[in-house]
Amino acid sequence: MYRLDYKELGLIVGLEIHQQLDTETKLFCNCPARIVDNPEGSPVIIRRLRASRSELGEIDPAALFEYQRGRLFKYLAPPEVTCLVELDEEPPHPINREAVIIALAIAKALHASHVDEIHVMRKIVVDGSNTSGFQRTAVIALGGYIDDEEGVVRIQSVTLEEDSARKLGEEDGTVIYCLDRLGIPLIEISTGPDIHSPEQAERVAYKIGMILRLTGKVKRGLGTIRQDLNISIKGGSKIEIKGVQRLELISKVVEYEAYRQYRLLQLRSEIMRRGLDKNGISEEMLVDVSSMLRESGSKLLRSVIERGGVAMLLPLRGFKGLLGWDLGPGRRFGTELADYARQWGGVRGLIHSDELPGYGIDEALLKKIYGSLSLDMEKDAFIIIADQKEKVLKAFKMVIERIKMAFEGVPRETRAANEDGTTHYMRPQPGSARMYPETDIPPLRITDELLREADKYVPEPLEAKMKRFIEDHGLSRELAEQVIRSRYLPLYEELVSKYRGNVQPSLIASTLINTLKSLRAEGVDTDSLSEETLGEIFELLSKDMFSKEAIPDIIRYVCEKRVRPSKAIEDLGIRKLSSEEVERIVEDFIEKNRQEVAKRGDKAYGYVMGRVMEILRGRVDGKIVSEIVRRKLSSIKAE
Repeated sequence: MYRLDYKELGLIVGLEIHQQLDTETKLFCNCPARIVDNPEGSPVIIRRLRASRSELGEIDPAALFEYQRGRLFKYLAPPEVTCLVELDEEPPHPINREAVIIALAIAKALHASHVDEIHVMRKIVVDGSNTSGFQRTAVIALGGYIDDEEGVVRIQSVTLEEDSARKLGEEDGTVIYCLDRLGIPLIEISTGPDIHSPEQAERVAYKIGMILRLTGKVKRGLGTIRQDLNISIKGGSKIEIKGVQRLELISKVVEYEAYRQYRLLQLRSEIMRRGLDKNGISEEMLVDVSSMLRESGSKLLRSVIERGGVAMLLPLRGFKGLLGWDLGPGRRFGTELADYARQWGGVRGLIHSDELPGYGIDEALLKKIYGSLSLDMEKDAFIIIADQKEKVLKAFKMVIERIKMAFEGVPRETRAANEDGTTHYMRPQPGSARMYPETDIPPLRITDELLREADKYVPEPLEAKMKRFIEDHGLSRELAEQVIRSRYLPLYEELVSKYRGNVQPSLIASTLINTLKSLRAEGVDTDSLSEETLGEIFELLSKDMFSKEAIPDIIRYVCEKRVRPSKAIEDLGIRKLSSEEVERIVEDFIEKNRQEVAKRGDKAYGYVMGRVMEILRGRVDGKIVSEIVRRKLSSIKAE
């Protein structure tokens, strides 16, 4: 949609891949490393977190931002997966040995050089996602690389850290977290700034993710992997984008961010062309327009004012059309300003003149606003924010700051990914003062013994795996490539290992790749299908409980009715029939349709086979039916 010449644009991208490790326990305690189904009813802890100065006397800007938001944090602590370590009431235990071994295996697969001794550090985080106000992190290895079609992409570091608490929601200034996820081992892989196109970013992320999955020691499923991106263009700024959960969204995030920065630079040029003065924009210019908007058609504005709030307006001379400046799909410069207003002031958003008439403000009221403030409708613009006065003033302070940043181009900031690939302002970027040593955990020396144990999890090279799938499993090259690219790769290998004696690998692969895709295209919610359920289907198939032809029907029924595969088989009536039962059904059909069979002659096979399979589909292998039909028709001819 926004194709640009990325080479000309000077696009630079770096990736940070975060993946939960599949360990028995958490990183710094013995609690199980798993998510609970329902944390409601768990013990509750209420806290506030404060930003503090570093050893150099500095306060991290990101921490200060979170502190100034003044939020309260409510933690649910399920006792089966949390202890005093998660509550920051007990010192952390020594670092999880199993997690270290897995991280070393991943480092080896990335050609990285492990450190001699692991030292845990504290990284300041006061957004409530860590009860302690910091995240524990440790460098495992440095250097390394990933081969890519567009050139080698360097690996800067492989880091082991504790995952954050799981956010459940917000209500009235209180953020609610569950502590089940806090402390689950998380590996972070950071690439160098060696990526120069959206497609390359997605490809490299896929390759790193594949290496992680091939160890067989990372967790699977939604929320277990998160990708962060650092993106910049020539003349722009390095923007940190957090929380891209879906691999297929990475190229779109890069594309949209490159376009956003490109358009912000164009906005700066337009501001300069118009000769606008940022010094003329200040909080002293704010006007209370509550009385003017009290009778507007906007229910939102009226309700705010009736509850004792205010509607304040910031006039912007010469800004006509700039607040509606396009920055991407559904994103305008006014959208950026609204993000700042929400994050810093806690307001719901803002209204700007480039989107009016609208929002209950009609043409007549719009002219009245312009006239009362002596603004030119052809040249000038304005912004309205309505809420409690204290919140409005805080919001406008940062909106004004963000407008002034537009005079410089692209401000450095941390942004969060939206579901459509666009992003929104999250907080200022952290500074260099956020890291300091963890004094409660002793260093761990990397020994030969640890390295030998890590060798067990170093994944098989993709080329060797491809060859094995084709030559040993009997897959076509196309199907083998699809399996290797699929998120079902570990499950495929697990199922082949368990059931290969009774189920062909090609059937397992085709089901996971083609059947699920086909059902998804029909509208079946196959994403709700757990790996355990798929495993159960193949277990029942290996026990000859149904015919392979019934797999699509069973999956469809399981997804629609939310039942176990065994129940689906029972409800659908597709219990596998014996050869004797099939013989009787074929004989009965031929006998009842003997005249039609005789009339069709040599073409009778297709007729009989088609009609009989309508009766038997899913209850017997088609090859068995074919053999019986041919035999019965041959005996009739012999008569």
